[in-house]
Amino acid sequence: MKLKNVPSEFQKALPILEKIKTAGFEAYFVGGSVRDALLGRPIHDVDIATSSYPQEIKAIFDRTVDIGIEHGTILVLENAGEYEVTTFRTEDIYVDYRRPASVSFVRSLEEDLKRRDFTVNAFALDEDAQVIDLFDGLADLDHRLLRAVGKPQERFSEDALRIMRGLRFVASLDFTIEEQTFTAMKTHAPLLAKISVERSFIEFDKLLTSPFWKKGLRALIDSEAYAYLPNLQDQIAGLEQTLTAVADDFVFSSSEQAWAALLMNLKSTPVKSFLKKWKTSVQFQKTVTSLIDLYDHRSLEGPNRQTIYRYGKNLAILVEDLRQAQGLPVAYDLIEQLDESLAIHDKSEIVIRGGDLMAAFAIKPGPALGKVLAEVERAIVEGELSNDKAAILEFASQRLQ
Repeated sequence: MKLKNVPSEFQKALPILEKIKTAGFEAYFVGGSVRDALLGRPIHDVDIATSSYPQEIKAIFDRTVDIGIEHGTILVLENAGEYEVTTFRTEDIYVDYRRPASVSFVRSLEEDLKRRDFTVNAFALDEDAQVIDLFDGLADLDHRLLRAVGKPQERFSEDALRIMRGLRFVASLDFTIEEQTFTAMKTHAPLLAKISVERSFIEFDKLLTSPFWKKGLRALIDSEAYAYLPNLQDQIAGLEQTLTAVADDFVFSSSEQAWAALLMNLKSTPVKSFLKKWKTSVQFQKTVTSLIDLYDHRSLEGPNRQTIYRYGKNLAILVEDLRQAQGLPVAYDLIEQLDESLAIHDKSEIVIRGGDLMAAFAIKPGPALGKVLAEVERAIVEGELSNDKAAILEFASQRLQ
């Protein structure tokens, strides 16, 4: 079939294909970008596959970067754009259930496409917008079916991360996994324990923040893949609860909100230690912890100046979103009003520092000074004290007497 509406991203990259073909080689757009174009979804990365070898690509284009030349990938800098161009290749045995021991460059498009994970990711698109479909991917696309290319058992034993990628595609594309493919996923799920945590996090995070995350999470549970992910081994009840805790059409606004919601449904476990196992950043851990703390506080009382000052309007709104998705009362307008009423949003905005008080009242650093500074901050937040130097000195003098 021919792609009727060619995305501008492909049109802009078309001269790359034409230049390679003029040099006597084959070249195609391949992979997920072709799938997304067929589905009418936004295009992110344009990948090009070619029969020309890396050194031949470097001879065709003036500006290139060897970003993965050992695997056949060259970054071509052309027409104010950057394009990854990869040589058709076959792969040797996978030594760690993730990466092949070696790759061999070939001149055959079919040999290159047959090593890909799912049929809907194994399309090629030529310069005339003709879709090349060697594995009935178009039929699977019509049926919104996720099917492994070739033998599913081989695809997942080669690269176990494909299991998580498949579950993520279910969540992002609203696809159903073909029966034999799903059986192979479930059989090979234990291999996920051998995959780097960072890689699994990326896929699970994308799953949770996708429009159809409930469908993806359902597939994660049913495949039993969760049992081989950090800290989820005995969390089946919490995962099931996550599916029913919020409205069916609710979509998480951020990764931090998604993980906070997940953790609130799991068995009691220290948030930071849980997220450390997933190799997340300290800032990510801090934000998720704050969201959970604020949610718990919000369950006890409504928003007030101190909570908006401490946690910030953005986190407060994320918490309200979770409450709304659970059918609980919300206070968006109050949060906006409280935020606007704050004279400061961070203590660095206070016009006086500890050194100013030490100089004005001849006091030394210590608990007394710290207590006064805390009282100044609280009073400004509550609107009891102006963020004015003279007013703050008068306020402090009364408390230092």
